[in-house]
Amino acid sequence: MPKMKTHRGAAKRFKLTGTGKIKKAKAYKSHILEKKSSKRKRNLRKSGLVSAADAQKIKRLIPYA
Repeated sequence: MPKMKTHRGAAKRFKLTGTGKIKKAKAYKSHILEKKSSKRKRNLRKSGLVSAADAQKIKRLIPYA
């Protein structure tokens, strides 16, 4: 049986935590930052977790992470 390939786009965006949950960066932090408040931008720096519904799909894309 051949090895599964890692989806390189997903590998760059997601990391696994120690308990097997999937970490991601928050969206809306790339441009048009002038009108966003400092508090909002500061909170966007923190990482978030992927929802349980999407986690199964993403785990298939990053089998060896």
